[in-house]
Amino acid sequence: MDEVQKDHLKSYGIAYWILRQGEEVDWLLNYRGGSFMTKYTKALEDECKIRGVSYEVLADAKVNNILTEVSDPSVNMDIVKLEKAPKMAVYSPKTKLPWDDAVTLVLKYAEIPYDVVYDEEVIKGDLLKYDWLHMHHEDFTGQYSKFYGSFRFQPWYQEDVKGQEAMAHKLGFKKVSAMKLAVAQHIHEFCGNGGFLFAMCSGTDTFDIALSAAGTDLCESMFDGDPADYRAQSKLDYSQTFAFQNFKLDMNPMSHQFSDIDVTPYRQVSRDRDFFTLFDFSAKWDVVPSMLTQNHDKVIKGFMGLTTAYNKNRLKPGVTIMGEMKTQNEARYIHGEYGKGQWTFYGGHDPEDYQHAVGDPPTDLKLHPNSPGYRLILNNVLFPAAKKKKQKT
Repeated sequence: MDEVQKDHLKSYGIAYWILRQGEEVDWLLNYRGGSFMTKYTKALEDECKIRGVSYEVLADAKVNNILTEVSDPSVNMDIVKLEKAPKMAVYSPKTKLPWDDAVTLVLKYAEIPYDVVYDEEVIKGDLLKYDWLHMHHEDFTGQYSKFYGSFRFQPWYQEDVKGQEAMAHKLGFKKVSAMKLAVAQHIHEFCGNGGFLFAMCSGTDTFDIALSAAGTDLCESMFDGDPADYRAQSKLDYSQTFAFQNFKLDMNPMSHQFSDIDVTPYRQVSRDRDFFTLFDFSAKWDVVPSMLTQNHDKVIKGFMGLTTAYNKNRLKPGVTIMGEMKTQNEARYIHGEYGKGQWTFYGGHDPEDYQHAVGDPPTDLKLHPNSPGYRLILNNVLFPAAKKKKQKT
């Protein structure tokens, strides 16, 4: 999985394919970019050829040398055994909206199967069927991504509002914001019971905002027919959030911002200087963040979104920052635990489209088979397959 690999992204699909065959995969952390090793079969070799994935067939002596090298206490490498293909779900609207989602794009490209669930399935309890959930670009506050100021006259926006309101009423909620809060609480419970959660863009900060504002009206009348609670800020309960605390709400309905968690309005970074750096964790001591940061490049191109990056002053103390831009005091890639589960938040919309606008065509990943930014997504896809091991203390 170093610079020799022709298609890093499809390599994850091969690893997932092996797990679905009932076989195990050794993930060699920090060995040649975080390589995968498994027993040879002719079917596997044929599958690699079909998908265009680079591979090497190793003699037993070479395998033993690699295992010895990776296990050496003096090197920052380790072996994680992947045992079972996780059951995947993507929380995403069933209707077509004028933007795409990086996670569904890369899952399709890597040929990793997943189910689509949305509000109805979540409320009915379907998350119990899954190990891993991705939250599509979403607004859990019920403000329709605060697109009112720019897109309220667009047919797609009006249809989305009608559809969301109809679903809320069908499920017994008076408001879309109440439905979205219930969905967020179900996802919160899913993670607490051992689920793996991954989110990008506004699916990250609006999730925490909604949880912190449970029972408080954040929506102005154009969103739900009555005014927002002017005391909303003072009613926030940060103990309910995963990642963020002490944030200040942006209650202006014409603004695209939800709070000061996101640093997009204040960034003074030109595109040619917009990069973030992955932390170099100890593979033998910090196994989880080491898995989530496996890559052939430690410097990742920045990319924007409705939520681009996180103000580090708004992170809770227990949050692990895995990727940051120090000069801007911003975190781009963060991780934490909740209950028996784990969550990862990744700022920005599309790692290979710097400023993806509403209506832009989807990224063609055939043009980016070695994308370091997309690899971070796929690290999270394989993460739930890892054999649980006790953390060293």
